[in-house]
Amino acid sequence: LDDRLAILAKPAGLSLATSRREPEAAARRLVAALPAAERELLAGRELHLVHRLDEPTSGLVAVALDADLHRELATAFAERRVGKVYLALVWGRPRPGRGVYDSPLGPDRADRRRMKVDPAGRPARTDYLVLAVAPHVSLVALWPRTGRTHQLRVHLAAAGHPIVGDDLYGGPRHRAVRDAAVRAALDPGRALLHAWRLELPGREPSRFEAPLPEDFRRAAASCGLALAFSQNLWQAPPELPH
Repeated sequence: LDDRLAILAKPAGLSLATSRREPEAAARRLVAALPAAERELLAGRELHLVHRLDEPTSGLVAVALDADLHRELATAFAERRVGKVYLALVWGRPRPGRGVYDSPLGPDRADRRRMKVDPAGRPARTDYLVLAVAPHVSLVALWPRTGRTHQLRVHLAAAGHPIVGDDLYGGPRHRAVRDAAVRAALDPGRALLHAWRLELPGREPSRFEAPLPEDFRRAAASCGLALAFSQNLWQAPPELPH
């Protein structure tokens, strides 16, 4: 937090949907979910949400505290100059261990809640790296190069590795897990997708990181996954040759 910018940790389950009538409503909801000491720091300030996360997704959100910075950062996001790294717990083991999902995406007209891979849709690209593998699941780092609705969720599901807890795109796969404790941990009630790191151009400091929430840690630990991360994960690894 400085005089112009707040980087906040959004909890899973909080909607950041906005409307023209109440442009600050989503940012106000986000601030209301913060601990009291952090809420006090933002009391009475202008709040301009720079970008959004899906309701089930936890992690970092940038909030500009004046209109000029909001325009500046919104332009940086639109021009893809902002670095974003997500972590996801997914079913199965993506192969190869690093690569690119680049199927175009469009709305699923059979279900308005969903997006789908559509050859006539908008271009979309997600770089990925498998960080750890365990029975049932893998821990994956994701670098979205475009910002399509539900992009990470759809790309992973289309590859056969939906995000754990994402019933909209993957269904209740936890039911096939025999161990009751593991099965319960892999049924978190939301997609285990976390906006982990954010890198903003022209800022000092420029890099921000949000710790994994407890439900994500519990699910990973139930499968024996280690949650030790390299500081080199700010940038995606080189793409494997096709």
